[in-house]
Amino acid sequence: MSATVRQAPVIKVVPEPENLPEPLPEPAVGELRLETVLGALSDPLRLRIVRKLLLESEAFDHSCGWFGLDRPKSSLTHHFKALREAGVTRQRQYGLERRSHVRVGDLNARFPGLVDLVAAWTPPDTP
Repeated sequence: MSATVRQAPVIKVVPEPENLPEPLPEPAVGELRLETVLGALSDPLRLRIVRKLLLESEAFDHSCGWFGLDRPKSSLTHHFKALREAGVTRQRQYGLERRSHVRVGDLNARFPGLVDLVAAWTPPDTP
C-alpha cells in the first residue's frame, strides 16, 4: 500500500497597499483568544471563507461578492462580522462596501501553525 503525500497549500499573502481606510474595530494581537478564534472557525461557511482568502486571493482584500456565496446578504454580514470580531479577519470600509483579508501575521504570531491547518483543511465535498 502506498501513501499519498499531499503538498502543503501555498498561502497567498498580498502586500498591503498604501493609503488604506482604517480597519473596523477588532481585537489587538495580544487580545486574540484561541477559543474565540476556533469558535469563529467552527462554522463550515466561515472556515471556507478564510480558506478561500488564504489560497485564492487576487487582491489585498475582497468584498463578500468575490466569494460567490449563495446566501442572503444579512447572513453573510453576520459571518464576516463574526470572523472580524474573533480577530481572524480584518475588514475595511470602502464607501458602501466592506472588504476582508485574513490577519495571517497576527494569527501566526499568536497561534503558530493555525493558519497552515486552516489552509490544509479539505472541505467535505472536495475530493
